[in-house]
Formats: sequence, structure tokens, C-alpha cells
Amino acid sequence: MALHGFRSSFRDWYVESGASREVAEACLAHVVQNQVEAVYRRTDLLDARRVVMEDWGHYLAGS
Repeated sequence: MALHGFRSSFRDWYVESGASREVAEACLAHVVQNQVEAVYRRTDLLDARRVVMEDWGHYLAGS
């Protein structure tokens, strides 16, 4: 599977889990395109991203 397909699979899985768009975008290392929004975003959402990536690992491992 190409890298984009893998990232797309993650995004689909994450959205279907009902999680926030902001955390999904941060997990994918996407930058905020809106310059005004980017200035005011002061968090890297690290704790939320850590939980999501652990869940994603469990999903991939089938556990």
C-alpha cells in the first residue's frame, strides 16, 4: 500500500471513531493552512495524539 493509502486508511478509521478533526490532522502532521488560526493554535495535542496512535497500533495489530 502506498504511503498516501496508509494515511488515508488512518484518516477513515479515525473519523469513523468519532474523534476530532484537529487531532486527526495533527496525527498526520498536517499544518494549519489558515494563518490566523495557526497563530492562535498553541497546542501540539501531544497527549491526545499519543492515545490515538496507541489505539491505531492496536487496531493494526488486531488486538
